[in-house]
Amino acid sequence: MAAPRILLVEDDERLAELTAEYLSKNDFEVAIEPRGDTACTRIPADNPDVVVLDVMLPGKDGFEVCRTVRPHYQGVILMLTARDEDMDQILGLELGADDFISKPVQPRVLLARVRALLRRAGPSEGSEGGGAGDELVFGRFRINQATRSAELGDAAIDLTTAEFDLLWLLACHAGTVLSRDDLLQRLRGIGFDGLDRSIDARISRLRKKLGDDPDNPARIKTVRGKGYLFSRHDWN
Repeated sequence: MAAPRILLVEDDERLAELTAEYLSKNDFEVAIEPRGDTACTRIPADNPDVVVLDVMLPGKDGFEVCRTVRPHYQGVILMLTARDEDMDQILGLELGADDFISKPVQPRVLLARVRALLRRAGPSEGSEGGGAGDELVFGRFRINQATRSAELGDAAIDLTTAEFDLLWLLACHAGTVLSRDDLLQRLRGIGFDGLDRSIDARISRLRKKLGDDPDNPARIKTVRGKGYLFSRHDWN
């Protein structure tokens, strides 16, 4: 079985080499790209399984790289952000990143996060809602766990790994309110600390892709003080 491929977009040469060496010893094929502007063409061309993307880069910063490549690249994007910079994390998620880690990064933490993202990106068995091959249908909307695809009418919905996972989880619990803590525990194994806005950012992106009214959403509703509810109706 071929080793998963990682493109590490990092301009700190020493850090990039050490990180690449560690990941390579753990059965990944790693390439390094030091510039943001060239990463914008290299990512869609190489189509790696995972892009580990630093924010501070020469040429173009990581946010602009993510914004540029996301429409053309369906793999995992893991962003490296400045410590405690919540706005960096929120912006990255809104631009389509699948996850983020604050720098400085412990190699074993990076490895664990990459492996978790790849597990989520691949077909899963026994996940919530049933085994591989399950499909949920609500009016003109359908979502398929085995193919990790979603459609609204005749149009396919372009989803990142993290967006699909969140949408599938919500759809599996249609008609039930799920809190931010519920969602974070099920998706990332962490509780809600009152500050993490990653779920909110992804909900906002999903609403846009599902044609939901951002001012008065009907398909993914906000239940004030409680969480989010995926509607069984309003899909015609």
